[in-house]
Amino acid sequence: MMEYAIETRDLTCKFGNFTAVDKLNIRVAPGQIYGFLGSNGSGKSTSIRMLCGLLKPAAGSGTVLGYDVETQAEKIKEHIGYMSQKFSLYLDLTVFENLDFYAGMYGLRGAEKLARVNEMIAEMQLENKRDALSATLSGGLKQRLALACAILHKPRLLFLDEPTSAVDPISRRSFWQIIHGLALGGTTMVVTTHFMEEAEHCDEMVFLDAGKMVAQGSPKALKDSIKEVLVSIASDDSIKLRDEIRRSLPVLDAYIFGRELRLLMRREDLGALAGYAYNVIEPSMEDVFSYYLDKRKGGGGV
Repeated sequence: MMEYAIETRDLTCKFGNFTAVDKLNIRVAPGQIYGFLGSNGSGKSTSIRMLCGLLKPAAGSGTVLGYDVETQAEKIKEHIGYMSQKFSLYLDLTVFENLDFYAGMYGLRGAEKLARVNEMIAEMQLENKRDALSATLSGGLKQRLALACAILHKPRLLFLDEPTSAVDPISRRSFWQIIHGLALGGTTMVVTTHFMEEAEHCDEMVFLDAGKMVAQGSPKALKDSIKEVLVSIASDDSIKLRDEIRRSLPVLDAYIFGRELRLLMRREDLGALAGYAYNVIEPSMEDVFSYYLDKRKGGGGV
């Protein structure tokens, strides 16, 4: 068994003078769910396209399933699945016709093809939509159909590029249950997302900002890497409270999170909050991402 499903060394992509991805260094173990997290334009999708063999790197190197990303792109394409946020479906075809078409594209034929199509319809709970036009499906059902099309050929590695950006929270949760099932079955998953809470579903991840790696590791390791203390204070006027605390207390940062104020402080400075009703909390992945972004830009924390 190969040690890494994906390994890159300073993998770089440029468009003219613009560097879209700058020295990407990652290792993805077989069967992992690996996340690329970052805001729009951070380089997530460009990274995926290089790994899929769709874009040639300008510098660096990498392997996917043991194949070189620059010289063996066609081999990589044979063994991976890819699903984009656009849901590459033919909207004037039915659910069955979309699956039948993609199965043929992947080289499935005859009884094997029909069996696999029927298996996907059942697995994605699309039986009652089998003959419905794809255009009439809800966002969540289109998402399931697009995923079914991407895994018809049982790829060893599946790339999911912003797969939950166009669906509601309930469909998003259901989708992640399917993803975990595929990973437990041995499929390596690489997911890009700008939803920070989805990072909790990943075994390992990399944060990207403006094409550069900001941090990488497991959710727990990244949370544990923040040595300062994160504090939450409920408030009906968080803006006023934030300005008051910034003026008078030794905080590294203060920011509004919903109906609460969050403070980043040194543990030894917590006594300064004696006059406030506060809770020490575990950082969310959004807190962690903001923390590392701020560090990269020269700030003091979150």
